[in-house]
Amino acid sequence: MKKNRAKKIATWIVVPLMAAIFLLDIATIVIGNGYSKDYYPVPYEEYAVRCDDKIHFLNVANSDAILIESNGHFALIDAGEGNNNPRRKSEAKGYEDVVIDYVKKITSDENGTAHLDFIVGTHMHYDHIGSFHSLINDPSISVSRAYFKEYDPAIDKKYEVESWKLGELYNEIIDDLKKKNVETISDIPQEKFVFGDFEIQFFNAVNQECAKGKGENGASIGTLITKGGKRAFLAADITKSTGIEQVVAPQIGKIDLLKAGHHGYFGSSSADFLRAVSPEMIIVTNQAGKVYPNVKWNFTMVAKAPFYGTYDHNGIIACFTDSGEIILQDNIH
Repeated sequence: MKKNRAKKIATWIVVPLMAAIFLLDIATIVIGNGYSKDYYPVPYEEYAVRCDDKIHFLNVANSDAILIESNGHFALIDAGEGNNNPRRKSEAKGYEDVVIDYVKKITSDENGTAHLDFIVGTHMHYDHIGSFHSLINDPSISVSRAYFKEYDPAIDKKYEVESWKLGELYNEIIDDLKKKNVETISDIPQEKFVFGDFEIQFFNAVNQECAKGKGENGASIGTLITKGGKRAFLAADITKSTGIEQVVAPQIGKIDLLKAGHHGYFGSSSADFLRAVSPEMIIVTNQAGKVYPNVKWNFTMVAKAPFYGTYDHNGIIACFTDSGEIILQDNIH
């Protein structure tokens, strides 16, 4: 009898709670649609904005692969989910071919040789660095230099070290880079540097004490990209729960475009962080329907900014025009 009563009480609590979350989710989407009109992506094939300075957000499901293009220079920040994720209990589709094919399509010269000025592994989670092994070893792609912070297991949770084998993933990539004679930089520069027409600056370049033991997301490298008066921040998997949002938010300042941290999942894009950086538009490397309801609420009601999922739009380009605009284009694959 006591068990049945407990089940009934639990049901009366859980069902209304789930219904409230569902209604909140719908409300934020409806409200968010009102903010989308100013920046809604235009189809790439129908209206190809001509500009030399772009950020390509690839459609690699709920993983990150972001190609930076500026005045003939190219860089890749993360490379998407690979085919052999050790955290998966069963085989799951990776995006190695998607990333490699896109890099070749965009960066290849007249001889068919693709070149990246640099690559960045923001942190050692497989949905960010899983495809680097195949990309680095592709004979048709050359890389000048690579930014990878030295792996620090003290940042990680126990399962990340033992089950996800992040240290092994790191060592594999470093070995790949050595074999290809790619300059590898572990002391991530904190100073701004010029990349084509862009100015680039890395954040969380040095691991913070506050992140120790809170998970590999705490090692995430954020990237600020600036052209003229327009600024975009790529937040990798930076979250409030690791303490890193609180560290970098006052350092970044006001931005125009935010690549949301951690795919819109738990701990990302807190209200305090969004108030600090105040983005005009937000891109989520995920399906919009998978973004947590409270994160959608923060996007819509705190930042009052439209948000777009790379999965829903089959990839998105943010084009930085010489006239000082950011124009979004979708269906880029």
